[in-house]
Amino acid sequence: MIFEGLSDKLQGALSKLKSKGKLTEQDVKTAMREVKLALLEADVNFKVVKDFVKTVQERCVGQEVMESLTPAQHVIKIVNEELTSLMGDVQSKIMISPKPPTVIMMVGLQGAGKTTTSGKLGGYFKKQGKKPLLIAGDIYRPAAIKQLQVVGEKLDIPVFNMGDKESPVNIAKAGLSHAIKNNHDLVIIDTAGRLHIDEALMDELKSIKSEVKPHEILLVVDSMTGQDAVNVSESFNEALGIDGVILTKLDGDTRGGAALSIRAVTQKPIKFIGMGEKLDDLEPFHPDRMASRILGMGDVLSLIEKAQENLDLEKAKELEQKIKKQEFDFEDLLQQMEQIQNMGPLDKVLGMIPGMGNIKDQLGDVDLNGKEMKRSRAIIQSMTPDERRDPSLLNASRKKRIAKGSGTSVQDVNRMIKQLNEMKKMMKMFTGSQKSMKKRGGFAGLPFFK
Repeated sequence: MIFEGLSDKLQGALSKLKSKGKLTEQDVKTAMREVKLALLEADVNFKVVKDFVKTVQERCVGQEVMESLTPAQHVIKIVNEELTSLMGDVQSKIMISPKPPTVIMMVGLQGAGKTTTSGKLGGYFKKQGKKPLLIAGDIYRPAAIKQLQVVGEKLDIPVFNMGDKESPVNIAKAGLSHAIKNNHDLVIIDTAGRLHIDEALMDELKSIKSEVKPHEILLVVDSMTGQDAVNVSESFNEALGIDGVILTKLDGDTRGGAALSIRAVTQKPIKFIGMGEKLDDLEPFHPDRMASRILGMGDVLSLIEKAQENLDLEKAKELEQKIKKQEFDFEDLLQQMEQIQNMGPLDKVLGMIPGMGNIKDQLGDVDLNGKEMKRSRAIIQSMTPDERRDPSLLNASRKKRIAKGSGTSVQDVNRMIKQLNEMKKMMKMFTGSQKSMKKRGGFAGLPFFK
């Protein structure tokens, strides 16, 4: 889970305050000392940590506690507000030119994921109704042009290239002319990177900037490099003048130092975050939502957006009717599993629900994303359509065939059948009359709450 270490430590430091009815200045100082250590361990810039802790402490000690909140809730509220402020307060969007095409220049070092991110960004805007064009401007890295073409093909986005013999400046200019002639309203230029920042790289990028006059220069950095990502951002900004940052590999970053430092150090916003290897794993960055997730308070808005994007509403209505008639079968279960999987890793989805941020700790060794889901899908997919719709057909020989076909055991198949039956029983309870539910004492009346 993103920021897992930082999230656990911050929540741990602040939870100690909840047991105290009234907070003293010493209580706040002790908590802030732990917060400071948590941020430093997360590789957050030292000056940023120092200023953050000072601001939070001054607000906690110097402000009257709101009547509607306990002192601990008051401190958590302040920490949440300051974390949000640290990362930029509000979402920073790409500036779309009133006169098309909007030109976006992608820059960064090698290995940060710039070429793939260029494609992902094109895919994101294509979903918004734009007509993007990708320009292959990296002529130095072997297979960079081919990589962009493969990504473009998967996303059905055209890629303009002139091979690796022409200069990147001429490629960018020719690509822009091509975009105007072919009515592309968005141009994304994938530029060359280096393993380190050097004068030749910056001179080339400055020349491209001067010739095509991009509306946005976005720096792509690997969040897992922590303070190095912040230093790279600062250097690129000083030399080139960037408009924003895209943080990649945030799904694998348990520390979070880059996300919490870049805005404060460079004064440039994080505009997008890469949350996985799939071509749709690019999300707009919302500082308030990220702060809320770090503190274990969930991210309901992002969850709703993901659901709207990935869940089929028509199928959901059909399922609702089947549940009411108690006709839920393995076909429906498979469909639900696939739709949930489309929303991303289950621990990440559950982490967006308030109070479920530390779901892994709550469930112990339960595998939220891997083997269980794959095993269940394999079992259902090894059934015939008739068996999925009517589990009563599953006799001993059929179960043996399904187990063999799915690489599981008969016990696993029996467990799946039992789970389906239990789900149907539960659904029957929930679809019973409201009067019956009230008589039974609401949820507390259900057998599994006794």
